[in-house]
Amino acid sequence: QEMLSDRTRTGGYRDFLSNNPSLIKDKVVLDVGCGTGILCLFAARAGAKLVIGIDMSDIIEDAREIVRANGFEDKITLIRGKVEDVTLPVEQVDVVVSEWMGYFLLYESMMDSVVFARDKYLRPGGVCMPDKMEMFIAAIDDGPRLDFWNDVYGFDMSVMRRKVRELCL
Repeated sequence: QEMLSDRTRTGGYRDFLSNNPSLIKDKVVLDVGCGTGILCLFAARAGAKLVIGIDMSDIIEDAREIVRANGFEDKITLIRGKVEDVTLPVEQVDVVVSEWMGYFLLYESMMDSVVFARDKYLRPGGVCMPDKMEMFIAAIDDGPRLDFWNDVYGFDMSVMRRKVRELCL
């Protein structure tokens, strides 16, 4: 629900898939970590010849029902498993799409799977979307939080302060 509720993020994927017919229409699209299948549905509605969605969790069964309910079972093939372990019904795809980034870009740990899919299945000249991300990092002063350990309910736990500080360096 989190991704689907994020209109900016999901809308960006929808707009990319809908507004780039030269990249999507009559092409084969692979969605790595398809979840509910929303990106598969966007690609099918945009005219993809075949959309393959892969997910290793139970949600793939819900995605099958969603695909059926929206009349795209002839264009969308859903496969349960990890992209590294499954066999696709095609040798190459034209587009790899994935909503792989979570908090701090790396939270969901799917980037390795997307890179694997790109390297194994993406045809030369194909498109991997998104193809770049920017991460901005700013230093913070966590001194007040470290001071917490000096007096915890009247006990000196400063040994923890040193350990926490060491972990952060």
